[in-house]
Amino acid sequence: MTIDAIMPGVRVLCAVSGGVDSMYLLHQMTALGAQRGFAVGCAHFNHGLRGAEADRDAAFSRMLCERLEVPFYEFRIDAAKEALDRKCSVEEAGRLARYRLYEETARAWEEEIRRVHIATAHHADDNAETVLFNLFRGSGLTGLSGIAPVRGRIIRPLLWAQRSEIQTWLRQQGQDW
Repeated sequence: MTIDAIMPGVRVLCAVSGGVDSMYLLHQMTALGAQRGFAVGCAHFNHGLRGAEADRDAAFSRMLCERLEVPFYEFRIDAAKEALDRKCSVEEAGRLARYRLYEETARAWEEEIRRVHIATAHHADDNAETVLFNLFRGSGLTGLSGIAPVRGRIIRPLLWAQRSEIQTWLRQQGQDW
């Protein structure tokens, strides 16, 4: 799915960390939403691992959303505790919690028949990395695929973009990350 395939009348909940990729995603989706008639929201996730730095990321993301007039949903968990409880890595515990909370937020944000997509900022570089990871892991032919552009309500509209292009655009706009 490309950004152009998102239909009027839907809602898009952008997963935003405050980093370069998600800042680009939020700007692009907000602009496109204004043009095409769909609403945009922002979900920010704090894993409870980086202290004051993570708090600054949340404040930065919140301020941008206020400026863009985008609803901001902030989540905090203790990923280390979740990892112990689930008997998995901190990264996996954080990923599972993120997607669970994104899904819950999307369901709560839906009204009547409005569909809510959850957009992540995965881009072409992430996709290439995933293919290589799967290859080195010893995946068979069916496992050699990259990141799926659509999985249920999860969409990844930036899979076409390289990180260098994203950074260049944000610099041209004078947008920090």
